[in-house]
Amino acid sequence: MKQNKAICCLFAGLVLSGLLAGCGSKNSENTLTVLNYGKYLDPDAIEMFEEETGIEVELEEYITPENMYTKYRAGAIDYDLICTSDYMVEKLIQEGEVLELDYSNIPLSENLDSTYFDFSKSFDPENKYAIPYFFGTVGILYNKDMVDESKVNSWKILWDKEYSGQIIMADSVRDSFMVALKILGYSLNTTDDDQLKEAQDLLLEQKPLVYSYLVDEAQDEMISENAAMAVVYSGEAGYALEFNDKLAFSVPEEGSNMWIDSWFIPKSAKQKENAEKFLNFLCREDISMMNFDYVYYATPNQKTKNALDLELQENTTIFPPTETLNNCEVLKPLDDEATMKLNLLWKEIKAAD
Repeated sequence: MKQNKAICCLFAGLVLSGLLAGCGSKNSENTLTVLNYGKYLDPDAIEMFEEETGIEVELEEYITPENMYTKYRAGAIDYDLICTSDYMVEKLIQEGEVLELDYSNIPLSENLDSTYFDFSKSFDPENKYAIPYFFGTVGILYNKDMVDESKVNSWKILWDKEYSGQIIMADSVRDSFMVALKILGYSLNTTDDDQLKEAQDLLLEQKPLVYSYLVDEAQDEMISENAAMAVVYSGEAGYALEFNDKLAFSVPEEGSNMWIDSWFIPKSAKQKENAEKFLNFLCREDISMMNFDYVYYATPNQKTKNALDLELQENTTIFPPTETLNNCEVLKPLDDEATMKLNLLWKEIKAAD
């Protein structure tokens, strides 16, 4: 994305509309406390909402879904509205921490393509709790002058010794394990000990070939041609392609992760009505277009997509085709035991010589 999700780490904890107080209580009914990824909302759109409604938006940002979970569970702030990734939405739904939406207060949600509500059923089976905001995939961003394009249809190219020292892997336990698990033909949500150990062995075998494990810097390294290929989110790839026409993006045939970032109203909300007003505002075509231009990830807002130039609508890096999405899986939340097990395997990979 133009102000990509990974860059949020530079802005974690930034409050765009005033510093949040240390306690969770708010006396004013004209406020809305929002928790979101960094640089995932156009500040001009927030200002427009404040001017139109008189509601003051207090925005706090976070780095990862896990970081969001920690902030929310700390209970120091009564968040009214949160945006995060699919598997973390599901985790909080399972824990009874998410309020049902009143769609009669969000009539502009009809602007969203029902296809993405259908995908959302993987973590919100009755579409009662979450509204999709942006979506995309994970794939290989590669330099056409440095890589054999006939091989980028498979994750296996990331193990090709010809590209030793030119491969960027995701500095993310679930994204990197996803790659290995897909090569092995396993689900990216497996918790099977033997399958995870196979995946770890594969990642350990690959490690000597890896230039670096990165998140936020990966697209910049590719734009600067410091590496031949990188595992990135489709939004980062779309952004990078605008700055270097030697770059291209592939979602390998073994399958990948389709992610959906969604909004939900947490149980901590004190201003549910204001939250639904803001959700309705975000679904408005002009506001959705502002946020698309700012973030540059695929929008589920059909009216917004229809208003884009045809070339952009047909950009398969930003808007993955249905057949690609149907070959992907949505991440599922792991229980504490599985999370600890996976994190330990990842720690061993990172510590290996």
